Amino acid sequence: MRLTTKGRYAVTAMLDLALHADQTPVCLADISRRQEISLSYLEQLFAKLRRAKLVRSVRGPGGGYLLAVSLDAVSVACVIDAVNESVDATRCQGLSDCQQGSTCLTHHLWCELTREIHDFLDGVTLADLVKRHEVRNIAARQRIRVDGDTIAVDSP
Repeated sequence: MRLTTKGRYAVTAMLDLALHADQTPVCLADISRRQEISLSYLEQLFAKLRRAKLVRSVRGPGGGYLLAVSLDAVSVACVIDAVNESVDATRCQGLSDCQQGSTCLTHHLWCELTREIHDFLDGVTLADLVKRHEVRNIAARQRIRVDGDTIAVDSP
């Protein structure tokens, strides 16, 4: 089975955005630091996510990205599809030319698996993931790692 880095990173970045966008835009540099994804790569992904109308950008100081739709309206499959990726269990990318231009014996089995995986991912939303205890724990750990565990002190 093949799910590329592009698809994985897009889902990770969208989940990070969902966890941190409390009505204020999230800058890609923050997502980049927390998730250890190249900023230039995130810029490419978010251009596609914006074209798919999953996110919207806010310009200027304090700018960044916000989700353009509710968390429960965005499935994992939707994010993967938005960045022009697919989850594919076939070796022929579904083209039926697996065996020297012909369909192999197991082609239809792997096509069915691909559909099942897509259907599964289509049934998991960002809202579902945000509610998960382990996701929240990991997000808290990442914030501490990146932001540091500093205490603000008022100066006299």
